[in-house]
Amino acid sequence: VQLIFQDSGSAFNPRMRIFDIVDEPLRIMGKRAAERKDKVLSLLQSVGIDRNMVDRFPHEFSGGQRQRIGIARALVSDPKCVVCDEPVSALDVSIQGQVVNLLMDLQRDLGLTYLFVSHDLRVVRYVSDRVAVMYLGVIVEIGPAKDIYEQPRHPYTKALLAAMPRKRREV
Repeated sequence: VQLIFQDSGSAFNPRMRIFDIVDEPLRIMGKRAAERKDKVLSLLQSVGIDRNMVDRFPHEFSGGQRQRIGIARALVSDPKCVVCDEPVSALDVSIQGQVVNLLMDLQRDLGLTYLFVSHDLRVVRYVSDRVAVMYLGVIVEIGPAKDIYEQPRHPYTKALLAAMPRKRREV
């Protein structure tokens, strides 16, 4: 199990270069240097970070790029499950879509399971097969995403869905 933080940038050591940040779990696991280098460079490329950028520091990247680096770091140790803690909430809407689509592609390609934590019900609906709704720290409703969104049972779930922004109708 690995974690993708809400703000990956603050989770990084600002004195470490990006390559070393992504490489660190492999180094700790005792993997050989050559194997680590190939895997880190390949993974960074798969999340959209060019190999000529690996010697830069975290502050030299945009929020979306840092989140992509955080995704690479979470995936470098080949987890089966990734906890995504509000992974797109700190990003601009256009970048949110790119990162969510990247996560979905990686899930499909790598056979990952995500535990996706979010307050953004639109994102939750897009990424989830099953949804659990929590109220005051207790799960009050759980089930297939379609059921939760189309036939909510708990009053809190109903209130959350009623508060969701709706598409504007053209006049």
